[in-house]
Parts: sequence; structure tokens; C-alpha cells
Amino acid sequence: MLTIAVTGATGTQGGATARALLAAGHRVRALTRRPDAPAAAALRALGAEVRHADFDDRASLDAALAGADALFAVTTPFGTGIDTEVRQGTALVDAAAGARLGHVVLTSAAHADRGTGIPHYESKWAVEQHLRASGLPWTVIAPAAFMDNYAGGWSREGLDGGVFAWPMPADRPLALIPAADIGAFAALVLRRRDDFAGHRVDIASDTCTPAQIAAALTAALGRPVVHEQLPLEQVRAHSADLAAMFAYFGDTGLDVDVAGLRRAYPEVGWQTFAQWAGGQEWTALQGR
Repeated sequence: MLTIAVTGATGTQGGATARALLAAGHRVRALTRRPDAPAAAALRALGAEVRHADFDDRASLDAALAGADALFAVTTPFGTGIDTEVRQGTALVDAAAGARLGHVVLTSAAHADRGTGIPHYESKWAVEQHLRASGLPWTVIAPAAFMDNYAGGWSREGLDGGVFAWPMPADRPLALIPAADIGAFAALVLRRRDDFAGHRVDIASDTCTPAQIAAALTAALGRPVVHEQLPLEQVRAHSADLAAMFAYFGDTGLDVDVAGLRRAYPEVGWQTFAQWAGGQEWTALQGR
């Protein structure tokens, strides 16, 4: 049984990882800036120890990591900025090195190591490079596009009107993964440190075109959903970063060896998009 610190524990990836680790019998130290948040209370009810930690407060990181065996690290530029992501990610790696942790699993993004020019991929690559140079035993897992995003944001708003609005051509394949599978794979990596230390792994559960996604959403929602290609200009008006990402998806593509992952790690239980969509509480998500 390991004691594993999990950053972003009240968020999507960290929360999924914390739950997978708890289910596997490990001691989870959930790190969050808001220990009194409902998501933190939910993890506490599952058996996690919840501790305050702030990426901009080194003393809080040192205290939160003291005595842990390993760390699941997630950083984000959203709501802060890419410079902040790099600064905070660097501070987290430095704190992990100071605590002499036995393994750090950093979640990044598929293709972030390929010079994509996407701002938030480049910031994640900068954090990856700092981790590699830290002297810590490390693994980078790099998820593809999140299935979970299809249940929120502009996608969710469009679905209320029967439209899957997505800024990609209908026939362009995209690698996808749900947060639950990221958490399951992260737990596997943390459990099998010797097999994964020093490796970077792009991960995805399925590959679908927007047309296939619309068909799966039609089946899951029980009403017609059609794909509508959102203009990149409209995305760019909201975020130049996201527009660069979708341009990359459309031009270069986001390919991941889904079949190979399924063969090598069947215990993860990789979900297809149709399986994920069929498991969502779409009525509860209405209007979110």
C-alpha cells in the first residue's frame, strides 16, 4: 500500500485518479486549495486524506508532500495562463524533489512533445522537461482529447438544440479518452513504477470522427443529433490557444495507438465513446 499525493484532486483528472487509487487500496492524500469544497468532502468520505496545498506557496507544498511515496501531478493553464502553468508546474516538481519522492506521474497532453505550437501544449512540454531534469523517477502520461468535454461548454449548449457543434470536419478522426480511463491508467502506472519509470505514454480509449460522435450522441440521448462544423474564427474569438489546438487536430490530427493500449493494458477497461456517452446522466446535465 502506497501513500500517493494527488494534485488537482477536486478536478477532473485528479479526482478520477484519486478514486481509482482508493479503489485499489492505496492511501490517497488529496491536495487542493479548497479543502472545504464539496468535491473534497466527497473524497474524504471515500477515505482520502485531504490537505491544503497551493502551487504558489512552497511551504504548503512541502508540508503536503512530506512522507508521501509518490505524486500524481496535474497542471492547467485554464483560468490562469500558460506562464502560470509553467511556474506552478516547476514549483511542484521542485517540491517533489525536495521531498525525495519515489515516483512522479505527470499528466500532460498527447503530442505535447512534438512541437505543435499549441500554447497550452508547449507549457505542458516545458513542465515535462523540468521533471525529466529533476533527477526524480518520472512517468509522463499524455491523454488525448477529453470525452468529458462533450458534456459541457459550447458542445453541451448545442446538444440542447440537437446540434453537435465542433470545429472539425465531419470525417476527421480524433483520439479521445474519458477522465475515468485517465485515472485508471494513472493508478496502474503508480502501481507498476518499475515498468513505467522514464517513459512517456500517449493514451486514448477510442478514435472517432465528429460524424461518429454525433451518431453515438443520438443513441445516448435518444433524439437526433447532427454535427455542425464550428468555424475556427468563432473559436479564435474566444481563445487563440483553443483555435490553435483545433487547427492542429484538423490539419495534423491526434493519433494514438488505441489498439496497442487495449492489448497491453486491458485492466484499464478502456471505454469507447459510445460506452462513455451511454453512461452519462444526460437529463441531469440538461442546461448545464
